[in-house]
Amino acid sequence: MRSFFVTVVLFLGIGAFAQNDSIYMHNGKMIEGNVVRVAEFTIIFKYAGEDAEQIVGKYAVKKIVFGKSHRVEEISDKVNVISKDDWESVVILEDKSQVAGLTKVEAVKGKTAMINYRTAAGSSAKAEKDLKMKAADLGCQFILMVSDKDADLSGNNGRGLGGTQSMKAGVAYKY
Repeated sequence: MRSFFVTVVLFLGIGAFAQNDSIYMHNGKMIEGNVVRVAEFTIIFKYAGEDAEQIVGKYAVKKIVFGKSHRVEEISDKVNVISKDDWESVVILEDKSQVAGLTKVEAVKGKTAMINYRTAAGSSAKAEKDLKMKAADLGCQFILMVSDKDADLSGNNGRGLGGTQSMKAGVAYKY
């Protein structure tokens, strides 16, 4: 009779564990818990056996397997950046909540020369490329943009060719 109760308790414990949701991260880790909500940029969850809500950004998560229904929800594709040549794959993020769950590496800056032969749009694109190349060189897939400035150097003549210096700053993140 005693072994019957032990078996019942064991099965109830396994059944309770099977109800947990599994969050699979792009860095290879898996989180067991209960997903509270899937928001626009984040996933709010509670670790198994805890009540405190935690947040992880969607870019850090590959998929969620819901414990009760066994439904699989794909969250984001992995961004692969191996070398500086992969700079076009680097994703620029503007909301700080999007980097939750990613690893901060270091600050990066991109800018154009004070005197250049670009329009304002061309100057901004060159600074963004420079920023992404620096992040890719660090092996980072993401940049959290912290500053995006254009300096009008053309005086009273307006924004002409070569009259704009673009400066961008961000923080590089990886899985």
